[in-house]
Amino acid sequence: MNILIVDDDTGLLDQLRTALKRKHYGVDTAENGEQALDKIFDLPYDLILLDIMLPRMDGLTVLKEVRDAGMDMPILMLTARSDVQDRVKGLDHGADDYLAKPFSMAELMARIRAMLRRKGNRNPILEAGPVCLDTVKRKVTLNGEEVHLTAKEFSILEFLLHNRGSAVSRFNLAEHIWGEEFDPFSMSNYVDVHIKNLRKKMTPHGDAPIIKTIRGIGFIIEE
Repeated sequence: MNILIVDDDTGLLDQLRTALKRKHYGVDTAENGEQALDKIFDLPYDLILLDIMLPRMDGLTVLKEVRDAGMDMPILMLTARSDVQDRVKGLDHGADDYLAKPFSMAELMARIRAMLRRKGNRNPILEAGPVCLDTVKRKVTLNGEEVHLTAKEFSILEFLLHNRGSAVSRFNLAEHIWGEEFDPFSMSNYVDVHIKNLRKKMTPHGDAPIIKTIRGIGFIIEE
């Protein structure tokens, strides 16, 4: 699998390149929009990580050029922006997903795996059984009825849905939610507490829990 990383932050480029190569992905990089387009039109990529704020040509313009050319590889927009309208505009231009900076490497890897699995499907909606999560509107429904989650509960559910069908360890989940702030000694029960509360909200009455525990490993939402 070949991935192109487009970002003008050279430190982040190096970090992402190293992390992805450790996962045995082929990696190319570009530091501006024009360079990115040259590489995209020259080589076939399985996935593109594209920053929205770029010199010479911004990420949304690059995205539009790629989609107008009929290329359908998954594109994950990397951005510091939190405005929903920016996300919607990117999705309208053909982005598959957004990841706001700063982000954990575990979350990025989960997004990449999920996007490669559903390659060609640009639906921002994540679903599993009666659960539906809109990654753009930040809305969750259960059997069609909206469920109000805390910010951390939403992040946990989104992370598990991105990894649906695969077990997620407690450590990776904690790293995703709390990042560098997570202390495995003083915060060891934080994940279990949040999972317990989330499971209560997301389990239809009388049904088996959507979020299942795999003893000694972590948690899973099955396909």
